[in-house]
Amino acid sequence: MRWVVVGGRGMLGSDVVDLLQRSGREVRSLDRAALDVTEPDAALDALAGADVVVNATAWTAVDAAETQEAAAFAVNAVGAAHVARAARVHGAAFVHVSTDYVFAGDAREPYAEDAPVAPRSAYGRTKAAGEWAVRAEHPGALVLRTAWLYGAGGACFPRTIARVAAERGGIDVVDDQVGQPTWTRDVADLLVRLVTAEAPGGTYHATSSGAASWFAFAQQVVAAAGMDPETVRPTTSDAFVRPAPRPAWSVLGHDALHRVGVEPIGDWEHRWAAAAPEVLAGRP
Repeated sequence: MRWVVVGGRGMLGSDVVDLLQRSGREVRSLDRAALDVTEPDAALDALAGADVVVNATAWTAVDAAETQEAAAFAVNAVGAAHVARAARVHGAAFVHVSTDYVFAGDAREPYAEDAPVAPRSAYGRTKAAGEWAVRAEHPGALVLRTAWLYGAGGACFPRTIARVAAERGGIDVVDDQVGQPTWTRDVADLLVRLVTAEAPGGTYHATSSGAASWFAFAQQVVAAAGMDPETVRPTTSDAFVRPAPRPAWSVLGHDALHRVGVEPIGDWEHRWAAAAPEVLAGRP
């Protein structure tokens, strides 16, 4: 089975590629230089011969998207459509990575996979449009929504928190945004398990189980880095006003995984304990 990972040099994409290589699968990694997804015919050429295509590329500059929504839309919606169409034309299975930002963030129970989308940011709107385009172009696609990602292959919350806490002797972190800290290696593993299980096309949530605020996660991070968790101080979102609104509630449900017999990712605290040494060290 020949895999192609679009966006294979990103934090998530690189872990997908690494997992596939370590398991002996044939995989090609395509970065922006190898495939510009905004070019209508580029994906048709680049994806020839693929059996499984993973689209892990995206415009992820959440705040910049507020003033550059057209550019974000070109990648997250139009580009996603180009890749999905090419995968369908070549008869390849297709996995598309999406986000919790498609939801309003005002719930108080985990968002179901079929809950109505209501994005509050430009980034969220472009990703919601991308989901729609992927389903239209490739009805058998697996749409994987994930959130609060961290990993060794890119800039992420834990390494930033550990560095700033060490430099300043303490740090203020918001306690009124709740989500599911999720290791990119776990998302890669779930993605491969879904494809291997020949899960039916549809939407699945690729996040850790449980829930935490950014403040609670930051305390775990500084503890793993050998510092006192009490150096993390709680604050509110009002203290960190940013151009794009952040969802206050980013907890996603995993019922669709249970229905197809695929185990969700484990509890976020246990997964962070396993991930911390690698993530905080980063990759050479």
